[in-house]
Amino acid sequence: GATGLLLSLRAQRGRRAAGSSLSEKTAVGSRFSSDCVLAGGRYEQHDGFGLNHCCNNGHLCTYPDSSAYVYRKGSSSQGMNGLTPTDPGSPLMDSGPAHVPSVSHMDVQGYRRVCWRVWLCHLGAVCSLGLLLVLFNWRPRLAVLARCTSCPLPMADTLLLRDVHGQQFVIDVCTEEIEEGSFEHAGGEVEETEWKDNVQLHKEEKTVLRYYVFEGMRYVWMPRKGSFCRVRRQIFGDNIIDVPVKSYPQLLFEEVLNPFYVFQVFSIILWMSDKYYYYAVCIFIISFISIAVSLYEIKKAKEECVSSVELVPGDCVLIPSEGLLLPCDAALLAGECMVNESMLTGESVPVMKTPLPTSEGIFSPDSQRRHTLFCGTQIIQAKGGYSGGKGAVAVVTRTGFFTAKGDLVSSILYPQPLNFRFYRDAMKFLLFLGVLALMGMIYSIVMLYRSNATWTELVVRSLDIVTIVVPPALPAAITTGTIYAQRRLKKQGVFCISPPRINICGKISLFCFDKTGTLTEEGLDVWGVKVVNRSGFDELVPDPRLLPQGPMLSALASCHSVALLGGQPIGDPLELKMIESTGWVLEEPTNEAGVSTEFGNHRILAVMRAPAAEFQPEGISISQPVAIVRRFPFSSTLQRMSVVTVGPGGSSACCFLKGSPEMVASFCVKESVPSQFTDTLREFASEGFRVLALAYRKLDAQSDLSNIERVQVEAEMQFLGLLVMKNQVKPESAGVISILRHARIRPVMVTGDNILTALNVARACRMVLSHEQVFFVHASPPTGNSMASLRFHQGEGGVGTVSTQETMDIMEQSLYQNSFKYHLAINGKSFAVLCDHFPEYLPKILMRGTVYARMSPDQKTQLVKALQTLNYRVGMCGDGANDCGALRAADAGVSLSEAEASVASPFTSKSDNISCVPLLIREGRCSLVTSFSLFKYMALYSLIQFSSVLILYTVKTNLGDLQFLFCDLFLVTLLAIVMGRGGPSDELHPQRPPASLLSVPIVYTLLIHTVLLILTQVGALFITTSQDWYVPLNSTMIGRLNLPNMEDTGVFDVSGYQYILMSIIVTKGYPYKKPLYHNVVFLVMLVVLFAVMTWLVTYPEGVLHRLLQLYKIDDVSYQMLLISLAALNFIICYFVEELTDRYCPACLRTLRGKRESKKQYKRLDTDLTETTSWPPLDQPLYPTQCSIIGIS
Repeated sequence: GATGLLLSLRAQRGRRAAGSSLSEKTAVGSRFSSDCVLAGGRYEQHDGFGLNHCCNNGHLCTYPDSSAYVYRKGSSSQGMNGLTPTDPGSPLMDSGPAHVPSVSHMDVQGYRRVCWRVWLCHLGAVCSLGLLLVLFNWRPRLAVLARCTSCPLPMADTLLLRDVHGQQFVIDVCTEEIEEGSFEHAGGEVEETEWKDNVQLHKEEKTVLRYYVFEGMRYVWMPRKGSFCRVRRQIFGDNIIDVPVKSYPQLLFEEVLNPFYVFQVFSIILWMSDKYYYYAVCIFIISFISIAVSLYEIKKAKEECVSSVELVPGDCVLIPSEGLLLPCDAALLAGECMVNESMLTGESVPVMKTPLPTSEGIFSPDSQRRHTLFCGTQIIQAKGGYSGGKGAVAVVTRTGFFTAKGDLVSSILYPQPLNFRFYRDAMKFLLFLGVLALMGMIYSIVMLYRSNATWTELVVRSLDIVTIVVPPALPAAITTGTIYAQRRLKKQGVFCISPPRINICGKISLFCFDKTGTLTEEGLDVWGVKVVNRSGFDELVPDPRLLPQGPMLSALASCHSVALLGGQPIGDPLELKMIESTGWVLEEPTNEAGVSTEFGNHRILAVMRAPAAEFQPEGISISQPVAIVRRFPFSSTLQRMSVVTVGPGGSSACCFLKGSPEMVASFCVKESVPSQFTDTLREFASEGFRVLALAYRKLDAQSDLSNIERVQVEAEMQFLGLLVMKNQVKPESAGVISILRHARIRPVMVTGDNILTALNVARACRMVLSHEQVFFVHASPPTGNSMASLRFHQGEGGVGTVSTQETMDIMEQSLYQNSFKYHLAINGKSFAVLCDHFPEYLPKILMRGTVYARMSPDQKTQLVKALQTLNYRVGMCGDGANDCGALRAADAGVSLSEAEASVASPFTSKSDNISCVPLLIREGRCSLVTSFSLFKYMALYSLIQFSSVLILYTVKTNLGDLQFLFCDLFLVTLLAIVMGRGGPSDELHPQRPPASLLSVPIVYTLLIHTVLLILTQVGALFITTSQDWYVPLNSTMIGRLNLPNMEDTGVFDVSGYQYILMSIIVTKGYPYKKPLYHNVVFLVMLVVLFAVMTWLVTYPEGVLHRLLQLYKIDDVSYQMLLISLAALNFIICYFVEELTDRYCPACLRTLRGKRESKKQYKRLDTDLTETTSWPPLDQPLYPTQCSIIGIS
């Protein structure tokens, strides 16, 4: 598929379209290069593949459902709202590979149907009574290989796709007729079509478009490229996020063809043929109810679509002043929009969007988020876009699944496959049971043949062994613990949309945390202001209202993106606190155009007025207001924002800059930055303060303030000072981090804040203890005169400083003798250089890295994936603002936001702190251990029944219909349902539970238990046959016809106890679950079932005995002997289980000796512990190879 999407709108000279007239094309300019072209007489649009659309009857299209207007033809050559024309030949925008919802890397193989093969498959389906079609439904690849032959992609009508996860999909190639010329443009083939228009006007040709649809996106065959490329509408496709909702017949058909239900149908037919009517009917009813519930749950999914399905990239959208729910991604051309983006980012605070500045660069929705309106976000208000000052103007950039919301929906519909050993081992164990069933079939065939059974009985009873050994309910039973865990989490305010990930939480070995809003409080309090003077910094001014009138006070009052909504200021909490600290009042223009005579007829966005005289401190008198005429909003990538202001009468034009201190200082005149800047900043940051810097510059009176560009504004600034704000650590953070460290779960901080501030918070929440040393990692990119370099040092800066050489020697000696715990801290810039130029050192730094600062959202995701490559099971906890990508990439992502975007995270917590993290891990461990217990119990249940049937086959009898029903439903099912109810332990144990079902201890205990169970049943049979009153069964009859008989009764009684007692043995408690006595329902069930079985053994009379076809045996000593035999079986099995759990791992380690762990991070940890020269402090390292390797 295409790795990116290039959209371009430009006028093509010399092009004709049917029914359109040639005329001079006048480009209606925009605030970015060639946003759209409104041609006189027609409208042309080209995407990156050269596709064009023509509209001859230009009109203003209205979409009432969304209140969006699409402008498709210009009636004049005048620019819209004063927008300047642009070069019609320049490209519009490029979302780039990184900005499409997901980059497609797929292997595609082409196949073409062969008629005789298709007919042969039809014949095979008829002869196999439809079983061949069922097989093809389970394995579509086999259907392709059977019906088709391999061929080149241009000739293929069926495609076999394999994605990066190894999953295979069968896709049909679709065809569609389009107007001649469009297809060539889709492939970028402009040259050929130029002369085609001139020499083939007499021919009416139709072009066939070949494409396929995969995960909601359309891929079109491009002959020149020789591949299928991703594009939209007729080519692009409709602007609709279509979540397919299948009809009930479709769902029923697919559900019934599930291997589980097919096996159930096979079993029911087999049991009916063997006259097990009651049992078959019960299983049929249960299966029917299961299917009905499954259909209901699936059908609850709702189709979600947006209106204005005709929108395509390049359409100009007029946004009304009252706002709307945006149906597409769009770049804002004119006007300002206040947008609620909580659906995507989790931020409840509305965001101010400003027009895209004129630039020669390529548009990127991610790097220019403050100028991009995203699909699904709610535009609260729009203003200043076109005549009258109402509304705003934007151009559509992405539609459908290509939008940010489409990416979100796609991540939910098509999640990455889980790679968890537990589920893989479960399938392997089922295969082992299948082999065991085959051996049982062979044994039963031999025994039945020797018993002179008919061929019908021989086939039916031997197949019945398969239904016994491979329990159809096994996959469903092992999810019981997960269901209980999900319910408990829901009660605690943690919601889960991916239940299988609960088990994965039990194996988490590293947890990443965002800082702001996650470890620390969301809000900030103004601590004070440090103003620059000629010699350095003044003393800290605790209250900004004490500042005299001047640039610093004006900067604090005006450098923000706060707006009014319903008379109330809304915006970033930091900026709201900043304005509140000054006491100034925000006003917005009352007239629609926003033009104010008070400020020299400038079109203003907002006015900041000083508080009334009675509210000003004594000795301070400020009356001059400040009007904001331009805003360049904050961007996490740019780390700054700026505004242009004027005073009364339009005089005193200034620009103010606010942002991270390092970034602001880089835009200032060097002489204006105090020499104490670095030390002062380090002092505040190390104490945990959030620090912002401010700067300003006076503008020339001749400057065109309405069209001035950001690059002109943010240059040669004068440094003003620092705004110091305090961000408190949440009271729960330190306790949770301590719990995780005690449980040997490594905590890591990933933040966009300053590295020293982050380190201070890390110490405050005990992520870094007071006696633990921190080394900073500094990586520099290559320049024209030097290679890339990597350095480890003690202090933040270029080189660490040490008080004395003796101190350094002592520290290094302790460090390299492994008696000194250290952490690494690194910022985003160094992390990028490290990934690109030092991949060989990246794993070592990841092993010791605890603080990652100034990390962009993409780098957070990159870090999570890099940690996963070391075989860590990574958790991520964030507030959803900039963490969505990392939350999705992590094995267990926990969002503390209730916004819609959090549904892309597997877990969402209602609490606003990280106390949910230990709870989630404890529930994960409990669920994983419960799944193990249920798996072992269901396997042992099958082996118990398997042994009973084979033993009884040997003596020419079998269990009765209601005996099977009693064991399966009344004993096993009830126990399996309630044994998983036990809750998690109250503490996190340092040892994580195992994840492999095929580990030596588990396989060993299953084998020992199986042998003991078989010996117990054989012992019961021998005890029965050795009694004086024993009466042999009728040897001329076989199977159920011999019931009731003594052999069957003895084996049935003992096996009934085994079903109950084995549930106790495999139910694990400490240290991952609460003790058994906390599961009251399970204990009550055990008592009831044990009483029922004891009653059946000791009082062999009554209706239930007759229904179960049990033989009446009144010998009390025999009855006590059977109960004692079952008790002895329980005691031995219990001690085997306990001894195996306690001593088997240690014995295995002793026998195996010291060997490397399979997990890379454990091997690295061992290597680093034994290395006496890592990290090399204050020693520059250089790349070991010249080639650049990118880590993604």
